[in-house]
Formats: sequence, C-alpha cells, structure tokens
Amino acid sequence: MPIRVLDNETIDKIAAGEVVERPASVVKELVENSIDAGANAITVEIKDGGISYIRVSDNGCGIPKDELRTAFLRHATSKISSSEDLAGVKSLGFRGEALSSIAAVSVLEVITKRESDLTGARLILEGAVESGYEEVGAPTGTTFFVRNLFYNTPVRKKFLKSITTEAGYVSDLMEHLAMSHPQVAFQFTVGSQTRFHTSGNGDLKEVIYRIYGRELAGAIVPIDLQRGGLHIGGYLGKPEQVRSNRNFEVYFINGRYIRSDIVAKAIEEGFREYLMLHKFPVCFLMIDTLPENVDVNVHPTKMDVRFSDGHGFFADLSSAIYDTLKSNEMIPGHVLDKPSEIKKAEKESIEEARSDKNPEPFMVKREDNIPLADYKAVSETVKEADPVIENDDFFDDKADKRENYIKSTSDSQPSSVRSPEPVYAPVYHQGDLYEDKILSEENRPKFRIIGQVFDTFWLIQYESKLMIIDQHAAHEKVNYERMMKRFRNKEILSQTLLPPVIVSLSAAEENVYKQNADAFASLGFEIENFGGSEYALRAVPIDLYGHSERELFLNVLDELAEGNSRGSYLAIEEKIAGMSCKASIKGGDKLSDKEINALIDELLTLDNPYNCPHGRPTIIVMTRSELEKKFKRIVD
Repeated sequence: MPIRVLDNETIDKIAAGEVVERPASVVKELVENSIDAGANAITVEIKDGGISYIRVSDNGCGIPKDELRTAFLRHATSKISSSEDLAGVKSLGFRGEALSSIAAVSVLEVITKRESDLTGARLILEGAVESGYEEVGAPTGTTFFVRNLFYNTPVRKKFLKSITTEAGYVSDLMEHLAMSHPQVAFQFTVGSQTRFHTSGNGDLKEVIYRIYGRELAGAIVPIDLQRGGLHIGGYLGKPEQVRSNRNFEVYFINGRYIRSDIVAKAIEEGFREYLMLHKFPVCFLMIDTLPENVDVNVHPTKMDVRFSDGHGFFADLSSAIYDTLKSNEMIPGHVLDKPSEIKKAEKESIEEARSDKNPEPFMVKREDNIPLADYKAVSETVKEADPVIENDDFFDDKADKRENYIKSTSDSQPSSVRSPEPVYAPVYHQGDLYEDKILSEENRPKFRIIGQVFDTFWLIQYESKLMIIDQHAAHEKVNYERMMKRFRNKEILSQTLLPPVIVSLSAAEENVYKQNADAFASLGFEIENFGGSEYALRAVPIDLYGHSERELFLNVLDELAEGNSRGSYLAIEEKIAGMSCKASIKGGDKLSDKEINALIDELLTLDNPYNCPHGRPTIIVMTRSELEKKFKRIVD
C-alpha cells in the first residue's frame, strides 16, 4: 500500500481514540469545560451507561456565537495561546482536543448563550459534520447532548462493557469531580434516578457525606499543611476505615483528580503505623502547589502528573499525614456523643440545601423525529421518563454506598423537585470532638482497672467509657517504638550471646545477608563467618534477646529474600521491628495489676499508642450510652 495522507474524517476518528475511550471520558471532558467556564451549578444525566445519551448542563459563561463552530476544530482552545503557557496551566482543559474528538464519534448537540447576548445558539454535528445551526432563546450557560456514542466506529463500541459497568465508571468520575470542586453544586442522574446532589457550599465534608454516607463522614479527621508553595488539605480516614484496595485513596492536584504512584506511596508511608498488612487507607486530599512545580501535560487523559521535586513532595506529604494522625485520638468505637450539635448542623444544612443554591441548569427536550426548524428552545426544566436501572451490578464495588443511594432515591417525589436529604456538615476540630485525649498523662489517674478477660484483654473504666486493651498489641507497640527510637538515635544496644548461635545459610540466604550486612550491624547484630556457609550470631539487639534469636534472624532473611533485598536500611528496620511481636506477651498470658499498670504507663509515652506495628488497634472504647442501648435501657 503506497504512503498517503489520511483524510480528515479518518484523522479525527483516530485522534478521538486518545481522548474518548468510553462514556466516562466524554463526561469528564465536558464537566471540566463547565468548571473552566466558571459554572457553580452543573447537572449530568446519562442513559444506557452514557452510550445512548449524555447531557451536561451548566450555568457558566457560555460560548460566543461567532466562536461556536471554531470550538469544534482540532486543537482549538481558549485556555492557552502558545507552548510557553503550558508551564503555568491552571485550567482543567487546555489541549483543544476534547470537543472535536467527541463530535467525531457521536451525534452532538450544543446550546449555549453568554450573559451579554440576547439570544443563544444551537449547533448540531453528526460525526463532526455540521447538520444544523440556528439562533435560539436560552438562559446563560451551555448544555451538551451527546447521543449514540461510537455509532460510526462500531469496532470501538464493541469493546465497551455492560451498561451497568459503564454507568459505574461515570459514577466514580462524578464523585471525584464533586469532591474536587465542593464549591460547585452537582446533580448526577442515571436514567431517572438521582444518584447524588451536592449543595455547592464549599464544604468537602458535606460532599463526602452525600456520596459515602454518615458512617464514613463521621470517621474522618481534617488535615491542613502549608509549606512554601504547597498546601495539603482535606480529610484522613481513621484507621478503622481501611480498605482492601486503593479505591478510597482520593487525591486532587490543583483541583484535578489524578492517580500517581508517588502520591499513593507517600500516603501509605504516612499511614504505615496504622495499617494492617495488605490494607490501604481512606483519604480525601486537596493538594495545591504552584503550576510550575507540577507537569500535567503527561498524557491526553491528564490522569498523571510529574513533580519537579518528587522527593521533597513525598517527604512533605507523608510527614503531614503522620503528624495529623498522631495528633488525633484514633480509638475505634469512640463515638461522637453530641446529638444536639449534630441535629443543629443537619437543620442548618437542610435550610441551606432548600435555598436557591442548586438550580437545575437549562436543558432541552428533543424528539428525534422533529425537524431542526421545528425545535423550540425552552428555559424550563423538562424531565424525560426513563426506565430505572434495576441491576445490582451497578453497586458491585460500592456495597458500602448502597444504603446512601437507596435513601437518595426512595422519595416518591420527582428528582427535579425533591429536597435533598439532610447533610452531616459540621466540621469539628479535635478540641471539639474530645475535651482531651483519653490516653494522656493527665487522665491516667482516672483509669480504674476492672480486670483481665480471657487472659488477653484488659478492662479499664474511664469516666463514662469502657476501654478494652489488647495486651499483646499494646506490648508489641511498646517494644516497636522503643526499638525504633533507639535505631533513629543510633542508640542500639546489643546483648552478647554465650555461647554464640550458629546458623547455616543457603546460598540465597547468604547472598541476602551479604547485601545487607552493614544494615544488620547498625541494628545491633554481631555476625561473623564461622566457616563455609555457617555464621555465628555473637550478639543481637537487646530487645530480641531471649526470644528465639536464630529463628528471628532467619525470618528476617526470608522476608528480605521475598522481594525486599534492596540493601535498604529502612527495609531492614521494618523487618526487625516487626519481630518485636515475638518479644511481646501473648494472648493467654495472665498478668497482675502491677504489670498491667506498668504497661499502660509506658503506652502513654508513645507517639502512636493506638495501633500495633501491623496496624491492628491496641484499644477500643465503648461509651456508657452504647452499653445502655445494648441492654435496652435506652431506646432510640
């Protein structure tokens, strides 16, 4: 086949594949354009997972009539004018590819009007070819209708997933967009069901409540760090909110939702002492930095970024998270017992939601059998009757959201006039949640030891609360922090073994040891070759003395050999410290009150007394009112 220049239609369809992968891609591009246009109210509606119908309406600045056709040309944009502008991009969109790409693979209709114009304009494109244009009456803002996505590229359409799965992708996207811009009122509808409706009052916690429900919104703590040109805000989930994947690690860079390995690793490093193995934290972070410090022009989807100082950013974010968690009470089961304040906040939220802050942006009902000339724009809201998606597949990966969704759609009123459900909106600071920390030297005299249960758990009364402490987790954390403090201060103490312990190493184990010999020495091990593949352990860290030293050493080598043999002092530190559980009292060990008191005293001196090194809680709390409810002394 000879070399030839492709025609514009083919070029447009090829280029569209880089931007428009599925219905969620369309929604993302259009909503980001609405935000860039200054909209403070945006409605998104989809049908059939967005394959047959997408509507995005906003009350933004609108598109000038004389620029409307130009907006659909490839690389036409109002966001930048030259390559120099890329260094300081602040808008969500800037490539000028979205509208042309969407138009190339759909039947697209746009109605738009600027505030200064008396009339607006409607443009219809079918496969990027104009099929109609006229001036119409319309309110200020822009409405896009995208129908029959990929109708002219059946191969791409064939690779879309089921309707419920595609709807799930759009739902995830809309949740992220609503959280990234809490100052914008969002309404998201699937078929005839309103999935969520935010007020646009600027409160991120209110958006989290609307999307994820009361339980999660009540178990998050605020984070706030300002360092140079970097600001980190948002909320961190308490340790009991951990998940089995990274889906709830939600973060935004300059208002843009992204996925980044460096951000994920920094988050997990900050949470490290609070996480169990193979568990991941919950967080909602708003990260703002100078545009020149981050490159968003990495990929057409703009889902990845590069940092000019990745190491500095990692250190700032991980330390901010760790410091925030350390400064907050992290006891599972400690419930906010201020019903009057909650009710007051919810009443205020209802009054705010019923205000005129959530207008339904302009939409037009269009029947496909009516000629263009007979269309008449209307400024009133018209709801189309659609079948309700009743497939639970939509909720497969959102089991914890199901109750919130059911509540939001159970009202018999039409979604266009339904009053939003109450909002759990109060933002409490630590001092509001707790008069002081339970685990503190000041409160220590108020602890009354009731006894030991199952030779494993300690029962302690504190004012109107019952504390339950896991003795193994508590002792393990004491040993862990004691060893870490010595390591960081280079105060590792060694205990000589008499006689030395002789260990035979396999070739793989010997190789791992040689790669990490210096790190072992820095931790307090004294090891020397004893001939051939045998090594003599002549001294071990004092905290591990008397606790199967040979097994501990071999366990560390085994774990390093399974993928962590990087010669990293941090890796060795983690593995050795993890062995502190071997040196701790176990469940089933009977302790005297004197021994329990001694361990409590040492627990109170720790930076993080709430979780063992593996992330398990050391202590839980039940309030008196919770116990009374269990025995029906209090009835809700």
